[in-house]
Amino acid sequence: MTDNIIGQLGRKLKQTRLSKALKLYEVAAEAHVSKGLLSRIENGRTIPSLPVLISIVHALKEEVGTFFHDIYRMQEKPYLLFKKDEYNEFEKEGTKGFKYHHILTRTISTITVETVLLILEPGAEREMITTDAIEFKYMISGSALYHIGNEAVMLEEGNSLYFNGKTPHAPSNPSAMPCTMLVVYFFFNDELTS
Repeated sequence: MTDNIIGQLGRKLKQTRLSKALKLYEVAAEAHVSKGLLSRIENGRTIPSLPVLISIVHALKEEVGTFFHDIYRMQEKPYLLFKKDEYNEFEKEGTKGFKYHHILTRTISTITVETVLLILEPGAEREMITTDAIEFKYMISGSALYHIGNEAVMLEEGNSLYFNGKTPHAPSNPSAMPCTMLVVYFFFNDELTS
């Protein structure tokens, strides 16, 4: 798989499922995976193994070749330029007031790096979740309260935070102003497939 395919898999799976009016549990049962795993894949919280991915694509009644045909493949250039209006907005489950904008996903050796912008509207909060990634957050503007395990850390403009995503975590925005953070996920592919 190319780097860009990895970054778009979850969104493509979710869009395909929703376009066919299929429930998460229906596709999970047909693919012989847990509903939780499918949700984590659709929401970019984990990267599926190739057999699991193929099983999910078949459960969606899609041909593997057709499924991957429309996924954007970047031309090889000596640089990558991403303009603000080219970021792909997407949603994750259980979030209200969270606006995600995908910037880039690249795989280097055994590490997949995904970069997104996250805008938290005033009052935004969600349940604590886990990811199969090491996470880095950089507060571009505003402030947010970040809950990690039993701790709460206030992130203000210019602050950064680094932690293991396997620890339950969730940001919230208790302020009256939106805040924007750069989020970088580091997925260690060799660990995910073992």
